[in-house]
Amino acid sequence: MSTPRDRRPRDPRRPGAASRSGARPSKRPQREPRRPEGGARARSSARAEGRSARGGRDGDRGAARRRSAPPPPPPLLRRTFRRGEPHSRIKFGGVLIVVIMVLFAGRLVQIQGLEAEQYAEAASQTRLQTIDIPTLRGEITDAGGNPFALSVEVRTVFVDPEEVEEDERDQLIDELVTRFDLDEDEVAAKVDATPSRYQVVATKILPRDWAELRDLGLSGVGSEVAYDRVYPEETGAADLVGFVGSEGHGLEGLEGYLDSTLAGESGKRQVEVGVDGTQIPMAGGLVREPVPGQDVRLTLDQDIQWYAAQTLASRVEELDAVAGSVVVERVGTGEILAMADFPTYSQADIDSTGPEQWSNGAVAETFEPGSTNKVITVGAALEEGLTTPDTVYTVPYALQYYDQTFRNSSNEGTQRLTVNGIMAQSSNVGTIKIADQVQAGVLHSYIEDFGLGQPTGLNLPGEEAGVLTDPDDWWGTQLPSVSIGHGLSVNAAQMASVYSTVANGGVRVAPTVVAGTVDTDGEFTPAEEPEQRRVLSEETAEQLALMLEAVTSDEGTAPQARIDGYRVAGKTGTANRINPETGSYEDGGYTATFSGFAPADDPEIVVQVVLHNPQGTYYGGEAAGPVFNDIMSFALKSLKVPPTDTDPPAIRLFEEEDAG
Repeated sequence: MSTPRDRRPRDPRRPGAASRSGARPSKRPQREPRRPEGGARARSSARAEGRSARGGRDGDRGAARRRSAPPPPPPLLRRTFRRGEPHSRIKFGGVLIVVIMVLFAGRLVQIQGLEAEQYAEAASQTRLQTIDIPTLRGEITDAGGNPFALSVEVRTVFVDPEEVEEDERDQLIDELVTRFDLDEDEVAAKVDATPSRYQVVATKILPRDWAELRDLGLSGVGSEVAYDRVYPEETGAADLVGFVGSEGHGLEGLEGYLDSTLAGESGKRQVEVGVDGTQIPMAGGLVREPVPGQDVRLTLDQDIQWYAAQTLASRVEELDAVAGSVVVERVGTGEILAMADFPTYSQADIDSTGPEQWSNGAVAETFEPGSTNKVITVGAALEEGLTTPDTVYTVPYALQYYDQTFRNSSNEGTQRLTVNGIMAQSSNVGTIKIADQVQAGVLHSYIEDFGLGQPTGLNLPGEEAGVLTDPDDWWGTQLPSVSIGHGLSVNAAQMASVYSTVANGGVRVAPTVVAGTVDTDGEFTPAEEPEQRRVLSEETAEQLALMLEAVTSDEGTAPQARIDGYRVAGKTGTANRINPETGSYEDGGYTATFSGFAPADDPEIVVQVVLHNPQGTYYGGEAAGPVFNDIMSFALKSLKVPPTDTDPPAIRLFEEEDAG
């Protein structure tokens, strides 16, 4: 008979009821695994029913134990997933899709309908580019229309690789290589270039050479019009005319100064830009027609310019001078007939030269005028009534002036010279004595009236106005120094203007080198009239002309300047040069000059010659006089100036001489 099971619930923290009655358990009881909530409830319900059925004390006792026992741990809870309603999500997604489609449709209508033209224009601009069409640059000519600079039409030859027929490829390459002296491999690479529609193969091709190639009818080859600037060889005007750069704009000389007049206005054309960046010309892409530049007519005479340049270069090389300049001016008009400089350069070989050669020394190189400045000192004294041509001065060989000794160029002892004689023999001491009568303020004002210490009015690039200090700053020996051409600086064009003023009866006409412009219709527009002002009376100018004519006599300092058949007036000049290394005259050399005009009785032409630091002979009469003679002789013949039909009047140079 088996022992009935103890139905009492056990405390899960205790080993069991047996331990309390003294019975020894066979092994440690195992804790049951947790069960789902539903199973636990079922078992609890069944046990409750059993206990009710039994009733009695057992039920009461069990209830008492349950009340005293701690509650079991709460069972684990699981989150239950419930399916939502799908219809609301579908509706929301449908609305979102409709909204997006409406936005896309609206943007499409805006782009293709409302703003179609603007977007089409913007799209075209991504592949179209506007380029300049070169225009014809105006010519620079002399007074007679002979060119110093002109532009000639040339062609830029290109190929369109996509248009080259395969059966013509080899012939096209051979023709390009042979006709234009090109490298075969380079031409072949351009003909075969892909992707490309435009490959330049040759530039500066003459129109006739392009026409011969075009007439072969080969496919895929074309040309564009361009212009090349050409300078006729050996005009001798490179330093004045200047040159243009690779972009076709003037860089030096008149090309630079008059660029806005000469350049004209380039045209505009649209080209299509390929995927590789090449430019593809378009039919009907012209935006603006090019406007040709105007021609500029100069006052120069090309023949005189050439001869002056050649003569100057020969003399500079003969005397191993550092440099030289020549200015030829027409009396009465201020027109520059020639402006030559040496050293110079060839405009066809710019790369082998530099700024030193490009500079126009006739206006950019300053120097002390030396004795050529004496004409101003004497002219001021005559004009102010302080002396006369026949006034006699005691002229020693040397003169002490403050701490400096001034001397004549040769020691003739003490002489009694007239003002005529002082000028003819270029006496330093005699001129200083005259300057003492004039005084600093008056002399300075006449120097300014003659155009020194200020721009000439030529407005040429690089022009230097020279140095002329204010008379209030003159000290000690400044007056005697300036009176004989030291202590101030000038350029060649300025001194030419001084002698042109004397030759023109005392009226200064500002020099000019531009006669006017010529438009595309051939209509000439003259330049503004040059400024004029009277500096000396006509009587004073005539007196000075006679003195200057005596300079070229046997008794003067420049008999080398005389020209057969013509009466010639002029003045020599010899001045110290500043040594740039020391800033003093020591080892600086000399500047030899000669300024004069002819015919002396009816002046037509002025010639100014400057030689910087000639070797061997450096006196103005000996070094520069022969250059004056050659150029003046040529100019008189070129302009068909008739010979002089009068003899110079006799003038008194010394006290003991008779004037008649």
